[in-house]
Formats: sequence, structure tokens, C-alpha cells
Amino acid sequence: MHGLGRTIPALPVADLEAAVEHYRSGFGFDAVHVGEGFAIVSREEARIHLWAATDESWRERSDLRERPVTSGAESFLAGTASCRIEVAEVDPLYDELAAAGVLHEASRDGVTETDFGTREFACRDLDGNLIEFFRFS
Repeated sequence: MHGLGRTIPALPVADLEAAVEHYRSGFGFDAVHVGEGFAIVSREEARIHLWAATDESWRERSDLRERPVTSGAESFLAGTASCRIEVAEVDPLYDELAAAGVLHEASRDGVTETDFGTREFACRDLDGNLIEFFRFS
């Protein structure tokens, strides 16, 4: 047995400071660390790493076919990620995040019961990264 522990998603964002504020005001996370191009937000046991996807140099390149972009921080990556966070109680969190206006369009009608045994709902952050909150039924 290897003893795997907590996983921490890392999500690309276009404006780190704006993203941190959005996670504070929209999702109730606290900023544990904010540095140059990287931040950690936390709420209870959940942690999310936010990294600045701000490399715009690919826009100026004419040789993308021969030499693909490779910095790993290209601006087009912001909003392309997702994560799932297991929660103890889905419904009260749904009500809180609905009031904060961060629900994904697919979850505006309420919490979903899936055929694979979860109660869940989806949100989007400021950049469009998908965050799903769930509980096994």
C-alpha cells in the first residue's frame, strides 16, 4: 500500500489577483499564499493552487507549426481546467454558492443525482475553469 493522500488541483488563471479575490468572495476560500504568478487558496480541507497563465509570446510567433508553444503558461490555457471537490453536505453549499452567483449554467436548476452514485453541482471560476462539488450518495 502506498498511502496516497490529498490531491490538490492546480488551475490556470489569466489574472492571479482577480482570481484570488474571486475565490475569496465567490467561493469562500482564504488566500494562504499569493506570490509571483502563483497562489494557494484554501477552505476547510480543500486547497486549490492557482497559477498565472499569462505568456502571450505565442501570439507573435509565425513558426507555430514547426515549433509549438511550450512554456506551459500560455494565456490560452486559462479557463481550460477542471476539478472535483468532495464535500460533506452538498445542499447547503449549493445554496451558498448559488447566492454568490458562481454556479455553472448546467446546475442552476439544482443539485444533480447521478446514475453513478453522486449528488453534485458545478461552478465556474472567473476564467471559466470548472469546479464540481459532490458527495457519494
